[in-house]
Amino acid sequence: MTADAADGTENPYLRDPSTEFEDVDSLDEERAREQVERLREAIRHHDYQYYAENDPAIPDRTYDTLFSRLQDLEDAFDLTDPDSPTQRVGGEPLDELETVEHVAPMRSIDSSGEAVDVRAFDERVRRGLGGEGGAESDTEGQQSLTDFEGDGGIEVEYVCEPKFDGLSVEVVYENGRYERAATRGDGYEGDDVTQNVRTIRAVPQRLRGEYPDYLVVRGEVYMPRDAFADYNRERVERDEEPFANPRNAAAGTLRQLDPSITAERPLACFVFGVLDSSHEFETHETQYERLREWGLPLNDRIEVVSDIEDAIAYRDRLGEDREDLNYEIDGTVFKVDDLAACERLGSTSRAPRWAYGYKFPARTEVTTVTDITVQVGRTGRVTPVALLDPVEVGGVEVSRATLHNPGELEALGANVGDRVRLKRAGDVIPYVVEVVEDGGEGTFAFPDRCPQCESAIERDGPLAFCTGGISCPAQLQRAIEHYASRGGLDIEGLGEERIEQLLDVGLVESIPDLYDLRTADLAALDGWGEKSAENLRAELDASKTPPLSVFITALGVPAVGSTTATALARTFGDLDSVMDASEDDLQEVPDIGPRVANEIHEFFGSERNRETIAGLRERGVEPETEETESGGDELGGLTFVFTGALSDSTREEAEGLVERHGANSTGSVSGNTDYLVVGDEPGQTKRDDAAAEDVPELTESEFVDLLDEYGIEPV
Repeated sequence: MTADAADGTENPYLRDPSTEFEDVDSLDEERAREQVERLREAIRHHDYQYYAENDPAIPDRTYDTLFSRLQDLEDAFDLTDPDSPTQRVGGEPLDELETVEHVAPMRSIDSSGEAVDVRAFDERVRRGLGGEGGAESDTEGQQSLTDFEGDGGIEVEYVCEPKFDGLSVEVVYENGRYERAATRGDGYEGDDVTQNVRTIRAVPQRLRGEYPDYLVVRGEVYMPRDAFADYNRERVERDEEPFANPRNAAAGTLRQLDPSITAERPLACFVFGVLDSSHEFETHETQYERLREWGLPLNDRIEVVSDIEDAIAYRDRLGEDREDLNYEIDGTVFKVDDLAACERLGSTSRAPRWAYGYKFPARTEVTTVTDITVQVGRTGRVTPVALLDPVEVGGVEVSRATLHNPGELEALGANVGDRVRLKRAGDVIPYVVEVVEDGGEGTFAFPDRCPQCESAIERDGPLAFCTGGISCPAQLQRAIEHYASRGGLDIEGLGEERIEQLLDVGLVESIPDLYDLRTADLAALDGWGEKSAENLRAELDASKTPPLSVFITALGVPAVGSTTATALARTFGDLDSVMDASEDDLQEVPDIGPRVANEIHEFFGSERNRETIAGLRERGVEPETEETESGGDELGGLTFVFTGALSDSTREEAEGLVERHGANSTGSVSGNTDYLVVGDEPGQTKRDDAAAEDVPELTESEFVDLLDEYGIEPV
């Protein structure tokens, strides 16, 4: 940004904003419009100096004067613009937060608190890039990206940065203008928080300089520690419940349905990655340099180091300074700096192979156990919980802590009156580490009946489970959340808060009750409207004929995820056959052993679970039957690699299809690859490797034609 206005004259509000303002009434529209443009330019400049450069050029009071003047002029001359800094004050309240799909997956990262695990990560990286010890299976046959050292190793530089304890968001810019924002959600879809993020002054509404046409960044929204303390004090003075910690405060604020409430709360943001862009980068370091030039807020503790030992030293230094930082962190993140290397290393379904988190040791304190109770989770797992004399652990007041499981409780020998040492795992979940002083009350007697439904509690080694199944009230909310989740029947509009509301008002007392909900009853609830009620009814009706595998997954059968559910559906074909299968029958299913077979058999053998399933069927829920015979070996001997997004199926579905018909599906191109199937926005590395190995490329339509030649129906 220059210090001059578009007409070549100096903008007085950039460097010397002390100019006396004329009365608004004395200005004509042309002069008002000119002053508005200069004020907007100045305010954006001062926002950049404050949030991106951490170097404010003017006092807060002067900034507020400029801002108020801009508001007055926009109101008086009807000059409001969506990109104006004044639009950060919030918009109209929303009926609900819509769900939007991410531009690219927002994956989590693997992490550990042990240096040995961090060094093992470094070894995997160097092997994966062609160093000593060979490549990982998904990079077999690829060449190293850099020259080998004399010892046969490979040099890898890492960019190191704090691991923030806030809320991850995706922010999209088009032609330099802020377009939208979404929470991380499940990594593939999140809540649309466009209006709320717009209120955060650290997030620019316009990029600076020579910005790209398209830019999608990942950031972390947080509440600064000093602002959190001030805000909590204000809440207490207003006789409101204070937030437990800055992360909860940030998460609750960002999900407000009224953006004006978000605007009143002191949120900030750091950007720490590019998810997609029309601009090409070579390293994470150059990425960050460009992001800063474009006006985005980056943390000032980012460093690039030459090896993993320097990265570990960085983490130790940051840990020493942790209490002096004005934001919460729970560790550090190390990323391979070379982006071509990152592309080659790739990702698993949940985490990149080129990044790793090195967590700080958990904070500990000692306090007294005032009571011990048990809580029941979605799967029926019964967990003992210690109620405590409140104690501050790492800046957060803790009054309850998990005791893990009855086996751990027995090993600890904890009971009411004992003095115990606490830790916060990942600085989030408090748990009891040890008893430091016996209170003389013996050991807590674990109950043999569920405190919610009176069903028997059964032990499985150190663990305990309620046998009430999905009809147990304590398990109900989590069971419904799972049933409606993206991993279940994907019922949009039925999130955690709404499910809790439906339970609280008594409209839902079991999973089948969902299908009895009436539009009028829903529309009458707080936070609902006619449209959102009708939308949920439509989603519920659309969920009545799910694929069998999806329905089994949605039921939350212990030890059964989507892969096992798919195997069950393909083996038995219909729901009744799965429900009536014996343990021996179940063990005939690929990858199902005696323990999982027993879990499945007991789940479907439970009278209460059968009543729940019968209730769903009575309301018209009937999963589709699936073909039970195998797909055959029409593609036997062929190897496929997929890159980019397919339009008619997911890559996972396409990979599963070719594998069911005898082919291999691998993650990287080698001399053994027969076809590279290229979808939208493909990875360049795989295409380059295919050209080098003379592997033919197929478009999605050509892939479908190939399947047709073999008599195979596409997904």
